[in-house]
Formats: sequence, C-alpha cells, structure tokens
Amino acid sequence: MGPFPHDAPPATGITAENPAGTDGFEFVEFAHPEPEKLARALHPHGLQPCVAKTHARKDITVWRQGDINYILNAEPGSACHALRRRSRPLRAVDGLARRRCQTRLRPRRLQGRHALRRQRQGVSMFRPSSASAGRCSISSIPTAHKGSPYEAEFEWIGERDPKPEGVGFYYLDHLTHNVYRGNMDKWWDFYRELFGFTQIHFFDIDGRITGLTSRAITSPCGKIRIPLNESKDDTSQIEEYLRKYKGEGIQHIAVGTEGIYDATDKLADNGLKFMPGPPETYYDMSHDRVHGHDEPIDRMKQHGILIDGEGVVNGGTTKHPAADLLEDRHRTDLLRVHPAQG
Repeated sequence: MGPFPHDAPPATGITAENPAGTDGFEFVEFAHPEPEKLARALHPHGLQPCVAKTHARKDITVWRQGDINYILNAEPGSACHALRRRSRPLRAVDGLARRRCQTRLRPRRLQGRHALRRQRQGVSMFRPSSASAGRCSISSIPTAHKGSPYEAEFEWIGERDPKPEGVGFYYLDHLTHNVYRGNMDKWWDFYRELFGFTQIHFFDIDGRITGLTSRAITSPCGKIRIPLNESKDDTSQIEEYLRKYKGEGIQHIAVGTEGIYDATDKLADNGLKFMPGPPETYYDMSHDRVHGHDEPIDRMKQHGILIDGEGVVNGGTTKHPAADLLEDRHRTDLLRVHPAQG
C-alpha cells in the first residue's frame, strides 16, 4: 500500500481535505495485567524506555525506536486498563498526531458516540478523544508546538528526546484492525466521515478453506494507514481472533525498516521467534508473482520473509516477515518497501 508514511510531507493543519488535521501515528498504547511481561517482550524488538512518569506520577512509560513510540500503561485506573478488563489480556490503543489539535471538528463531522471530544486544559495528552473498532480509543496529540509532545508531562530517562536506532525500525507503517462480519462499512464510514480517510485498495479473497475482505484506507496526511479485515465465514483466523480476544481490535502492527535482512537477524539474535515461513513453492514462484525482483531467496527463507507487489500504489514491492509479540496476542509485521523501477 502506498504512498508510504515516511515519504509524506508534514501536515499543514486543519483543511477541507484534512478536517481533523491528522499528521501520522504518534504512538500505540498497551495495557497488560503484568506490565513487566510486556516490557520484557518489547526489549527484543529493539525498543528502549525513553520517558517515564507523568506529571501526576502515573505509571506510564514510553518505549521508542526511531520515530516509533509504544506506550506501556501500567496505571490501574486508566481508560486503557478499563478496556482490557472488559475484553482481553493485552490491549492496544492508537494515538494520532494532529496539527492544531485544539481546533474542534465542525458539527457535521460529529458522528454521535464517535465524536471527537474537546481537549481540556490540564488534561493528560493520553485522554481518549474518540472511539474506534472494538471499543478501542483514539487519542489526538497536538504536534504544532515546538519540541516533543512528551515534554510537558514526562521525565526523560537519560538523553532528551532520543531516537534510538534499535534494530533498525523507524516508522509505523500501518495498524490492521479485525472487525465483525457486517462491520467493515461501519468503520470505513467512521474514518471517512470523521477524519477524511480515503480507500487505496480493496481485497476480496477466497481461499480453499476460508475467505476474507479487506479495505485498505489512508488518512489525508498520507501517514496513517489502516487495513480493515472482515471474515467471510466463522472458521478464519479473523474469527478466531475475535473469539479469543472477545471483540474487534488491532490484530497486528507493521513497522518499517530500510534493512530488513539485518533487522531480522538482530531480532533472531535477541531471541525473538518468527512465525512459520511459507512453503518452498512460494519462493519458487516469487519471480512470477513479482517480476524483476532480485532479492536473495536464501536470505528470505531464513526468517520466512515474504515479497509482494499487490496493493502497492504506483507499483513497487514490499517484503515482510511476522514476529510474535507476547504469547501471540498481537503480531508485528516488519516491512521494507521498494519503489517501482522505471
């Protein structure tokens, strides 16, 4: 799916085309009944704790790698933990960066229970401002001011506003949502009407055993991409996810890197386990599927790296393996994107 977030220019603020002033993913927030387990799971991914403790002395830590921010919320009374108690052990919430965040949307954009709530002075930047799929919340973070949005509420651990290299990941590419059958259009309408999202691809896939539909959508700023996945039956992995984790939500997180082979080697060295790779025939047929690619097949097989050209706007290829995160509760996709040649 393109265009790609790392190529998009900075957003200019609230416009007719960008009614919410979105400017990318700011963070993904996690809550877990045993936060120390989640912290141990983040380390192998190359993330480092960079800031901790809000002004109210809440137990919240920001883990960072490049421009990727994962927030580990261990505060017992937080909204994130309330959602976790009603659903599943690990809860993920997305935070969207917005230019001129204090500007409210016009009334025609306020869609009942999905309305963006007015930001209150003195309220933490992590106050949820709208609902999302599966009772997840979306937080809107102001980015128009100088410096980091974490400056006012957090204390840096060591260096100020660092961007640790980690294993080489540097941006959030997309967050994939699994939704109940019949709900894809509902959430498509939500993102389109409230935030001005547009569709960049639609997949209708029938396999030998199961099938799915997927609508890939992107924000006006070009930096936020959300595939919405809906099953066609009750035996798919999507339905398994919905049953196991008691509802809709973020099924996997995709992060980008310029060096996918080095990054996956480092992950393996850190003890991270990868999901099983495809059969030999997948790689045997890769040149028929993606014409002209010169990727080293042996290196791709080593960690089950996939190569794909379908769905990439204006051509190009993507390569992605998948890694488990915390007992297979969520999955992390690792992407490297190549632009089209010629």
